[in-house]
Amino acid sequence: MSRREFETAAESAVAVLGLSRSKDLAGLLARRGSRERARAELTGPGADMAVAELYDAMERASVPLAEAAAYVRGYVAAMLRARDRVRVRTVWSGPSTPGVPVRATAQVLADVIDEAQDELLAMTYAARPYPALTRALASAVARGVRIHVVVETLAGANGLLGGREPAEAFRSVPGLSVWHWARDPDGHPHSRQHAKLAVADRRTLFLGSANLTESAVHRNIEAGVLVNGGEAPRRAAEHIIELQRLGSLKPLRP
Repeated sequence: MSRREFETAAESAVAVLGLSRSKDLAGLLARRGSRERARAELTGPGADMAVAELYDAMERASVPLAEAAAYVRGYVAAMLRARDRVRVRTVWSGPSTPGVPVRATAQVLADVIDEAQDELLAMTYAARPYPALTRALASAVARGVRIHVVVETLAGANGLLGGREPAEAFRSVPGLSVWHWARDPDGHPHSRQHAKLAVADRRTLFLGSANLTESAVHRNIEAGVLVNGGEAPRRAAEHIIELQRLGSLKPLRP
């Protein structure tokens, strides 16, 4: 077996375990942890197979445990550095123009949700159920992602939203938490929860004009910005969480 096959197995294990638990894997390898111990301690979807394949690759390529630990640590460090680089791209939905590629807002939202490993925070004014979003959210919940979505309510919109409550769009996703803006009753009567964004693991932020509705993400002209790395995703997530802590955002009960 070639060294490259071992490296591929190690990189696949990091992809399955995530960066935080991959540090635990490196620690186990450095302490000469057995295959059985690693499989017992590093649990989760796909983890057992990924760890087993890594140990198999180490044996076939005669890679010592200490060397495997160093490789995993180095690979995780490189991934962390790459994650912290800032990349900003514009996202447009609707008709294209020469020189400006159009990437469907629906696909960008699905990609942001699919990237999340630990936490996904989203805000929207209107929301309607559509299968692509529901599938992506349900898959994220299944792999252990904590999801909080902030929506407007019909009462809060004061007649500007029709149909069913926006929160109904997420009722089919068990384990997802829905929140709303608990306005000061003495405040401005025409205020709205009008933010539209999604932030994954505090490192990827999509901020745009599109609501979480099928027409917004598929049919309208919508514009947004996708930010990978840097402070913006982290600060956006921290702001939402602080609003929750202060009680400005409250859970929306069924």
